[in-house]
Amino acid sequence: MKMSNMYFHTLREDPTEAEIASHKLLLRAGMIRKLVSGVYGFMPMGYRVLKKIEQIVREEMDAKGAQEILMSAIQPAELWQESGRWYAYGPEMFRLKDRHERDFCLGPTHEEIFTDIIRTEVNSHRQLPLNLYQIQTKYRDEKRPRFGLLRSREFIMKDAYSFDKDWEGLDKSYKEMYDAYSRIFTRCGLEFRAVEADTGAMGGSDSHEFTALSEVGEGVIAYCEKCDFAATSERAQCVDDPLNQNEEELPLKEVLTPDKKTIEAVSSYLSINPNRTIKTLLFKTGNEMAAAVLRGDRELNETKLVNALAIPEHLLEFASEEEVREITGSDTGFAGPVGLKNIKIIVDSELVHMRNMAAGANKTDYHLQNVNYGRDYEGTLVTDIKLIDEGYPCPKCSEPVKLAQGIEVGQVFKLGTKYSESMGAFYRDENMEEKVMVMGCYGIGVTRTMAAIIEQHHDDNGIMWPIAAAPYHVIITVINTKNEKQMDAAVKIYKSLQQAGAEVLMDDRDERAGVKFKDADLIGIPLRITVGKKAADGKVEFKLRREADLYEMDIEEAIGKAIDIIKKEQ
Repeated sequence: MKMSNMYFHTLREDPTEAEIASHKLLLRAGMIRKLVSGVYGFMPMGYRVLKKIEQIVREEMDAKGAQEILMSAIQPAELWQESGRWYAYGPEMFRLKDRHERDFCLGPTHEEIFTDIIRTEVNSHRQLPLNLYQIQTKYRDEKRPRFGLLRSREFIMKDAYSFDKDWEGLDKSYKEMYDAYSRIFTRCGLEFRAVEADTGAMGGSDSHEFTALSEVGEGVIAYCEKCDFAATSERAQCVDDPLNQNEEELPLKEVLTPDKKTIEAVSSYLSINPNRTIKTLLFKTGNEMAAAVLRGDRELNETKLVNALAIPEHLLEFASEEEVREITGSDTGFAGPVGLKNIKIIVDSELVHMRNMAAGANKTDYHLQNVNYGRDYEGTLVTDIKLIDEGYPCPKCSEPVKLAQGIEVGQVFKLGTKYSESMGAFYRDENMEEKVMVMGCYGIGVTRTMAAIIEQHHDDNGIMWPIAAAPYHVIITVINTKNEKQMDAAVKIYKSLQQAGAEVLMDDRDERAGVKFKDADLIGIPLRITVGKKAADGKVEFKLRREADLYEMDIEEAIGKAIDIIKKEQ
């Protein structure tokens, strides 16, 4: 492609709305254009990258025997009502009505649609297993779209759904997709980890999240360097600390703590360590109220709490000051588990064996000391609701865990029979007995992957695309387009590389050399061949975008080197 004929527009300054590198560089490089908050269009260069990533995904999915289809983004409410998710999914779902007042949604995911297809057309064990996938636009009405393609309201996703006869078959399908994902993200040039993850709104049993390591990632993973433990912070189990379980229980007593509303203020005032306190957090969960009770120095894992309460995530919200007063009879900051009535109380498992703790007295300006589980209060449910932190004991080997930030680029789920049972996806086995299909679900954020690549591959000058994802492999920069020898040399290189199967840009614009070099770095083309004054002598400059060094070489040598690198890294 000759850039003089190309739709191409770059920005010299970072857009004020952009916070992270991928968002800034995609806008500056003219690869995406914002329509409204969280909604972007893809311009020629960006669209080529998108298609490259899609093709990598397509090749690896096809290699595992998955079959590609394409379904509508508009989905009827009836199918979601069958699965029970129409009301459970929450405000992230774009809902709409047609002129006949029939309810629809813009699909955030397609479990119901694919299940409906299979239950209608597959009825024999001979037709299983099956794995169908699509690469399609999805919609989620994010409350706060941010970070460009990382948290948007419209995005491109590859979603696949496997249908097996039994759990053994699902295990095999799951492993096949796990392996395919590992290959996909490796080919995309990503440094990633596959970690245990929460199943969330998808449901099911096991799940793994593929996380591209990045300091700007909103996801946090916990991992151990001494064993194979790795999980998202939402999923990671926490080891209970047997801090003071052998102490003798002391008498409960009420103490004045004037205006001491925080764990830090209370522990300082009472001259105790924060790990000897209890925090009680009150929540509204739809039409009910709930309390989460855990050690004062721990952070609540809201995902674990949502799972313990068996409610959709969007129903969990902190209680208002008025609701706190109604439940406890006190101002906020003085809630405690002792004496709470008519409310679900979820107690962190760690507290059951801890002795003589300090907690709110449900009385303004007062706390209780020597609070003990079993004697003074009990929970509706006792379970782990702690959020793992750096240095916590590994749940597998007890060594200190480490945390890393990352971008979720893919996730695989063992759905089991969650959808097939509720929606009637059955088959007949060899004995003509009716059996329920066992399902898996596998998603890749294609646009998120595009952003993740940039987060891992950029410098101060712009993007540094890996060969496999680059919009073009080579850019030929002509210093003086009015110089006949330079243009002849550039055209020769251009045609030779194209004939060898390379994707080539030729910057033949009437621009200063400095502008061309800046644009080449900004858009991140992996290889640059500069044709300048020495073209008459058959010499050009060769440069890898990821390296600082320039190499002067013969034209034929530059062509050969470029072809060798492309073949090796593509």
